Amino acid sequence: MSDERADSTRQAALDYHEFPKPGKLEIRATKPLANGRDLSRAYSPGVAEACLEIQADPASSSRYTARGNLVAVVSNGTAVLGLGNIGAAASKPVMEGKAVLFKKFANIDCFDIEVDEKDPEKLAEIVCALEPTFGAINLEDIKAPDCFIVEQICRERMGIPVFHDDQHGTAIVVGAAATNALRVAGKSFEDIKVVSTGGGAAGIACLNMLLKLGVKRENVWLCDIDGLVYAGRPGEMTPQKAAYEQVSDLRTLDDVIAGADLFLGLSGPGVLTPDMVAKMTKRPIVFALANPTPEILPELIHDVAPDAIIATGRSDYPNQVNNVLCFPFIFRGTLDVGATEINDAMQIACIEGIAALARATTSAEAAAAYQGEQLSFGADYLIPKPFDPRLMGVVASAVAGAAMESGVATRPLPDLGAYKAKLDHSVFKSALIMRPVFEAAATVERRIIFAEGEDERVLRAANAMIEETTDKPILIGRPEVIEHRAERAGLKIRPGTDFELVNPENDPRYRDYWSTYHQLMARKGVTPDLARAILRTNTTAIAAVAVQRGDADSLICGTFGQFLWHLNYVTQILGYDGLHPVGALSLMVLEDGPLFVADTHVHPEPTPEQIAETVIACARHVKRFGIDPQIALCSHSQFGNLDCGTGVRMRAALDILDSAPRDFTYEGEMHIDSALSSDLRNRVFPDSRLNGAANVLVFANTDAASGVRNILKMKGGGLEVGPILMGMGNKAHIVTSSITARGLLNMSAIAGTPVAHYG
Repeated sequence: MSDERADSTRQAALDYHEFPKPGKLEIRATKPLANGRDLSRAYSPGVAEACLEIQADPASSSRYTARGNLVAVVSNGTAVLGLGNIGAAASKPVMEGKAVLFKKFANIDCFDIEVDEKDPEKLAEIVCALEPTFGAINLEDIKAPDCFIVEQICRERMGIPVFHDDQHGTAIVVGAAATNALRVAGKSFEDIKVVSTGGGAAGIACLNMLLKLGVKRENVWLCDIDGLVYAGRPGEMTPQKAAYEQVSDLRTLDDVIAGADLFLGLSGPGVLTPDMVAKMTKRPIVFALANPTPEILPELIHDVAPDAIIATGRSDYPNQVNNVLCFPFIFRGTLDVGATEINDAMQIACIEGIAALARATTSAEAAAAYQGEQLSFGADYLIPKPFDPRLMGVVASAVAGAAMESGVATRPLPDLGAYKAKLDHSVFKSALIMRPVFEAAATVERRIIFAEGEDERVLRAANAMIEETTDKPILIGRPEVIEHRAERAGLKIRPGTDFELVNPENDPRYRDYWSTYHQLMARKGVTPDLARAILRTNTTAIAAVAVQRGDADSLICGTFGQFLWHLNYVTQILGYDGLHPVGALSLMVLEDGPLFVADTHVHPEPTPEQIAETVIACARHVKRFGIDPQIALCSHSQFGNLDCGTGVRMRAALDILDSAPRDFTYEGEMHIDSALSSDLRNRVFPDSRLNGAANVLVFANTDAASGVRNILKMKGGGLEVGPILMGMGNKAHIVTSSITARGLLNMSAIAGTPVAHYG
């Protein structure tokens, strides 16, 4: 790296820490503090009630305070990253960073505590005194062998989990990577020879973990700066190193590396040479984990062993052994069951969860975060990426289950499956709200045809449908393109084997399809030649004809192109037997709950009759999600105070709705703030029919509806499910180009819901 670039990178890092406010953390209140009543509850006198409850039952502190979700990251700064003994104060940015990772990846609150105390026993005393405040302790960057002493004392004296991440977090991720590396190499833990460099905390913990996974003690050869750790070696020897001494005449790394299956490096740069790698077994496994420069660079390994399986501690090579794959999630599962310790069973469960996730199909979210990387299980993908959102549910639930089975959980979970679903909801915003829809869809098997089958998002959605639902995807696209893109995305699905394919360039049904389209459109100016051309090139038309002929039950299109363009062909082909597009409904999943918005696409300036029809359709669809619809007709006018165009049409729509009995609640016309705040609404119209805040907003034009939808997405952090095309009997849905693979999966569930559930 050039000096200029290095200076720029350094300044960018400093600016990141300084602006817009110093540091990476802040404290936010979780309760309202807006008036005297709130103050009297948050502090004196109301706070005394919580204090007395905890005095009577100390375990209730997790019920009345943040303790049950609060971790302390404690360090004395004696072994910080690659910086060494920089002291407690200088270690604070690292500890703040650790706290941020806890919050980001597992929603765990965290205080960083830097202690200016180098005596391990005194440091342990300080940590033990913190027990009333925290639900768990994460020890960080404490030099060896002091870290062993601190952890042992704290574990013996404290009734909450104590976890030295530099040891056990590294060991867990190494264990997961080794599990999958051996699977790729066709070897087993019981049969391999392990050579390790580095007798520090992480190195010893990794070896201990490998023994628990099945490696035989006599097959482990540990080297440090003085060479092989052997029986009777002169000089200082910690008990942790001595546990791995060998009775041997061999003395150097070069002596013992011959025939090794796994090299585990947690030492320093350049320790392992290509000549040493050449002495290892066929298909060697090399974990060169020193940072920032590994024991040997991967390209040097491949020069002498092209089939080697490699992991490093760096993000610019495949298989980065990164503790963030472990510590947020092992603490999440630990805290949620009130475990008193993090034992071997919980750590091994964590290993198995991480390893299994790498062998599963890569999530669309991880693929988006790591664009351009091959994320399919194999030598270059042994462990999942940190931004794979499935880590939370898979790993934390495995850890929680192991804690309960091993008897260290003080608050066992009644339903581990429900717990995992809750965790998934915390990272997949739509999971909880979509559950009734997926459950309804699971009652039947429907065929969903995707018009844009060559899109990677569609491929990932189709893969998820096959793995998670009873529905059958049908994809429109060229087989060679789909196969290539599926392989590039690390997906195992293939056309003709895992899903049905419609090839627009060569399909035996082509004549039947264009003939059907011509019959439908012959009196609307479509000639046979035009019908042939459209059914060869227009995948939306092909999908609609497939549904019309009964070859599919529902279609999904719109991953590119304009909504109304797609709607034109959907209406042409499927707009019969009373079916017609009523409106587009978008479900926005927000932090404080769901909010439905309509009509975002179909009718630019709907008539009163169309507005009323949209309201009725919205009520029907909202009920599919298990929600009681509270519908507000939104306008610039509020309860008749203006005769503007939207106000007049909304009042006319209200009259239409009032003309017949309805099984849902609606009110209008009103401003958006009045719709969302019962206090505001009651000031201007005390006799409103709505109960509380509206959960459905219906607008008098698509400009307003679409604008609100986009503002909620871009500025409100809302996740969109939809748009749902109402009025077409669930035979077609048109998405937008910004949809994700998970969004398409959600839409497939909506499309897969039987008409009986559809209403």
